[in-house]
Amino acid sequence: MKRNILLLVALLALVACGSPKPIVSSPDGSITVSFYLEEGIPSYSVDVDGRPFILPSQLGLVTREQDLSGEFKLKRIKHSEYAGTWVQPWGENKVIEDRHREMRVSLVHTSGTPVDICFRVFDDGLGFRYEVHSKQDTLTVLDEQTEFAFAHDATSWSLPGDFNSYEHEYRVLPLSELKDANTPVTLRWENGLHASVHEAALYNFPEMVLAQKSGTVFKALLAPYRQEGRRRRGQADASAEPVVRAYVPGEFQTAWRTIQIAHSAVGLVNSSLILNLNEPSKIEDTSWIKPIKYIGVWWSLHLGIENWGGDHHGATTERALQYIDFAAANNIQGVLFEGWNDAWDGSNAVPEFDFTRPAPDFDIQKVTDYAREKGILYITHNETGGNVARFEEQLERSLDWAQGLGIHGLKTGYAGGGLYGGYPRHGQVGVQHYQHVVEEAAKRQIMVDGHEVIKATGIRRTWPNFMTRECAKGMEYNGWSRGNTPTHHETLPYTRLLGGPMDYTPGVFDVLYRNIAGKPQVRTWGMPGTKCRVNTTLVKQIANWVVLYSPMQMACDLMENYEGHPAFQFFRDFDADCDESTALQGEVGEFISVVRRAGDRFFYGATTDAVGRTLTEPLTFLSEGVTYKAIIYADAPDAHWETNPYAYEIREQQVTRSDTLTVHLAPGGGQAITFFPMK
Repeated sequence: MKRNILLLVALLALVACGSPKPIVSSPDGSITVSFYLEEGIPSYSVDVDGRPFILPSQLGLVTREQDLSGEFKLKRIKHSEYAGTWVQPWGENKVIEDRHREMRVSLVHTSGTPVDICFRVFDDGLGFRYEVHSKQDTLTVLDEQTEFAFAHDATSWSLPGDFNSYEHEYRVLPLSELKDANTPVTLRWENGLHASVHEAALYNFPEMVLAQKSGTVFKALLAPYRQEGRRRRGQADASAEPVVRAYVPGEFQTAWRTIQIAHSAVGLVNSSLILNLNEPSKIEDTSWIKPIKYIGVWWSLHLGIENWGGDHHGATTERALQYIDFAAANNIQGVLFEGWNDAWDGSNAVPEFDFTRPAPDFDIQKVTDYAREKGILYITHNETGGNVARFEEQLERSLDWAQGLGIHGLKTGYAGGGLYGGYPRHGQVGVQHYQHVVEEAAKRQIMVDGHEVIKATGIRRTWPNFMTRECAKGMEYNGWSRGNTPTHHETLPYTRLLGGPMDYTPGVFDVLYRNIAGKPQVRTWGMPGTKCRVNTTLVKQIANWVVLYSPMQMACDLMENYEGHPAFQFFRDFDADCDESTALQGEVGEFISVVRRAGDRFFYGATTDAVGRTLTEPLTFLSEGVTYKAIIYADAPDAHWETNPYAYEIREQQVTRSDTLTVHLAPGGGQAITFFPMK
């Protein structure tokens, strides 16, 4: 209480001295951010709907050269406002509205170093960042003092604060019991308020995780510059020597620290705050950047019936040509070939590994020529095993080589525990490297799909060739472990995907792996594929093409499992290049329904956890005055993810926007619908 009174006195003193009020509200007035300066220490608080949301929380940075967490004086406060729209070449929504108010707090440290703290407040949340203007050539960042002192306990969904991997199960915990968490961290309060803490525009800086200080008070913890061991907890090791987090120029800015706020779970999904906190595209001509559907040599490797290299090699010339033919015949724009490289074998590559040398049984010239002849985008795969230095040495040469072959799609991988040289995957070195790859790829008109890279923070607005990324447990876990739970797919849209698209690679039709029975198991790690399964119904796999957004959307199963299958018509009709998207209803970890418009067609997807549900779905999203043919891909009445996953039905009916559909979802199931306007 004493601290709050002192902060109030500090706020009143700022107002009394003639400066503009240290308060900024969202355009609709629902969110208010207040700034304080008490004894030279900056802090902030947030109110939502007139009630405390974040109590006064400290701000600041600590560098070896200057402690920028205190000893400040206020120089000025400047307010501004913006309202407009912008258009992106692809995305859940092509046209984005940006309405915000800004408060720029300019401080001066006793050393003479100016520091600006910039707050932007939107109707759906806020972001703030530090902008340092030191005369030092280089600063060594040791810590960040940013706090998030939530006023009330909440339910949280999060991943552990692991600086090397996001591929963990989501935890559901009271906020007060959460020791550490990677972001996005999603929260829900008893009054229905939802929030997500994350970051935007992460470039030359390490990632932020949240570390508990006490109760519902959390502190930003930055990934270390070098490994401190396999850390999964948010507390630094006790040491006389402070841990270095980053080396930055004297003039630098951090990523935005973001808090999305909504009165419903789907309100978070429909937010564009992360994108709005990124800069406009740096690529002038984006006409070559196009969303695609793709298939490829991939799932067989995780099932263990083929290998990345050596015996039982999957990516052969013969197999590649077959996949290209299948794509061309089924309205699919791209094909991925993992394991085309010579000497690649799982996560281990020989020291002389060359990113331009194909395996002996893969004729790269023949395959790329054939793909171009058929109008199919060839997606190459560069697995580094975390050896960033080797990839950097060959990067420009390998991208020039790919461009020369007409390759305009690149999937990268960084399998392993961390990056070579002792760097964490999510530290500053990793962040810089992943961005370097994207920018070099852009020079050669190559689209990027990043696996085991840094989490999405909206950079796709500025570099729209960074199409999609993994950064969570994807489909492959279903090939060699007990697999992702039925709840996983209803958690991802409200957590991981709030940062941006995910290459989850949905679409397994043979969910019990019946069609690999009798085939040799050539994988030596993980559980045998024959002992694994996908923990969904078949129809949920179809619905996930809509629900789990990616502008490069894969049908991951073996093409033999799609040939002649009536339900594969949905993917043939599906368009990855949508114009508008809306999450209609849902709850975190329970269910979700989403509709996406592509031109004059609509694609609907709904999925549920292990609990069966019936949704009432008004079709008010359809266009006025148009009658549509709805093709419905539904779980059969007796379908169940565990006992009867293959049971489905396809039916058609005519609908308009005045109609309401009853959507039946089996336990662990889903429903997918295409709406075609009738002429």
